[in-house]
Amino acid sequence: MRRGGNAARQALLVRVGRRGRDSGRAATATHPEVIYTGFEPSAPARLALPPASPAPVVAEPEEVSLLPGEHTARRRVSFALVNGCTLASLALGMTAIMLAMHGDVRAAAACLVACVAFDGLDGALARKLGVSSPFGAQMDSLADMCSFGLAAPVVVYASLQHEVPRSVAAAACVLVAGCAAIRLARFNVSAKDGKFFSGVPTTMAAAVLALAVLIGLPIPGLALLAGVAVLAVAMVSSFPYAKLARIIKLPPWLWLLPVVGVLVDPRLTFVAVVCGYLASGPFLWVKHRRAAANLA
Repeated sequence: MRRGGNAARQALLVRVGRRGRDSGRAATATHPEVIYTGFEPSAPARLALPPASPAPVVAEPEEVSLLPGEHTARRRVSFALVNGCTLASLALGMTAIMLAMHGDVRAAAACLVACVAFDGLDGALARKLGVSSPFGAQMDSLADMCSFGLAAPVVVYASLQHEVPRSVAAAACVLVAGCAAIRLARFNVSAKDGKFFSGVPTTMAAAVLALAVLIGLPIPGLALLAGVAVLAVAMVSSFPYAKLARIIKLPPWLWLLPVVGVLVDPRLTFVAVVCGYLASGPFLWVKHRRAAANLA
């Protein structure tokens, strides 16, 4: 029996060896074959598994500095001053909303005019003191939405709710808020032009609305609402509107008519200046289109 068992094992080894030579496969193939050598292994055979890949290392986000550049005491104070002006504009916008809720629309409109002043002041100080930053730009945009996109239409609604149907006044004021949000978002992601705005800026639109309430225009309520709607649409238009620095550089004789008009009737002169500025956008757009067509 023992001899028969040894002979069988020898025959098995010979057959396996021939098969390995015929196939030409190495002993390190994907599916290794177990060869019996006449004795049992002392421990069960285990296949070697590839080592587990290390877990990816996640880099911790770097802390973003709100004030770019050197953090000196002077720059910190300047940065705080600029953002203090932005917060003052925001606070005045909230004050205008609360005053309008209690029916004091003239004082609310005066707060909006102060918002416009602080909005121009924070940008001028940031450039002069050299502390312009992405944080300041976002703060200014959020404050503008509160003061010019929300407070201004609320003040207009409070001033017109007894002269026109409330639903119509509410629709016009919601249109102003929506167009102001679109205008500010588009301004944040668009390339800046040094000469013209694309659409009427929210600051100028709010200034027009605040002054219209403050001086009490002698115009019917529905006509005022139509003007509010036109101003809202002008904010999101693509018409080019000249910036204030470009307007100031106009020839002196062009300023003679508004000055004379203010002496005669300041309220109608204000209406004429606003209408002229709104009409300047389509006029410049047509002029630029014709110039481009002539060049082509």
